[in-house]
Amino acid sequence: MSAKIIDGKAFAATVREKVAGHVAHIKQERGITPGLAVVLVGEDPASAVYVRNKGKQTVEVGMASFEHKLAADTSEEALLALIEQLNADPEVHGILVQLPLPAHLNSDLVINAIDPAKDVDGFHISNVGLLGTGQKSMVPCTPLGCLMMLRDHHGSLSGMDAVVVGRSNIVGKPMAQLLLGDSCTVTIAHSRTKDLAEVVRRADIVVAAVGRPEMIPGDWIKEGATVIDVGINRVPGDAGKTRLVGDVDYASASERAGAITPVPGGVGPMTIACLLANTVTACCRANGLPEPEGLTA
Repeated sequence: MSAKIIDGKAFAATVREKVAGHVAHIKQERGITPGLAVVLVGEDPASAVYVRNKGKQTVEVGMASFEHKLAADTSEEALLALIEQLNADPEVHGILVQLPLPAHLNSDLVINAIDPAKDVDGFHISNVGLLGTGQKSMVPCTPLGCLMMLRDHHGSLSGMDAVVVGRSNIVGKPMAQLLLGDSCTVTIAHSRTKDLAEVVRRADIVVAAVGRPEMIPGDWIKEGATVIDVGINRVPGDAGKTRLVGDVDYASASERAGAITPVPGGVGPMTIACLLANTVTACCRANGLPEPEGLTA
């Protein structure tokens, strides 16, 4: 048997379409344009590409894009002053500070300076607490994208046994909270878990977010399970080139899984799509408008 491939690229396109429709509706009905501000400090090449893609997709769905590019030696004071200005700007509904920040800046301090209602990355301590207690919050984009794909594939996730491999604040922990919210039985496993293979083998849903190339082999996957691979790892390829692989060994896992996300083209495209969804949600909440269907947790 070979697994159904969950096409993140196609699914992200449908999410962006929904976002664009909602943006058009808000503009027409209320004359409000949702706005996303992205702050980039320094010249990290991967971050620069990512920020450019975010800006492009923001404009494509009809939203306003505000880009702030700061020098690598920008002081913490100057960065916090910019965030304060964006917090107070009614045209900005979402604020995202691109990580990683240069070493002299305190990421936690910077993230927690963002107004939680505009924190479209969902990293503010307030949003983390709200998510953990099952209240309305801004949800981190990558786990939200994973949840959307799981709901789309399964319908209801109630009662399913889910294992999240990885305990990061950005993916692992919020992913576990979201799965609990959808009534899964959730285990958070990691590199120190005793007999990790056995823990993964009992799962109906495996979310791999550990950051180690192909760490999870196919024989750890229960027959028919759904595998969501969040890992993006660069490994040596043919002819001196590199290639991208996930945290799961795709070739062997796809022979046992019922459904699986590829790398690339799985979870990755969903992250920016969910960032746009979060910006629309933030705009609706700020203006007392109904939240978009199917774009929130």
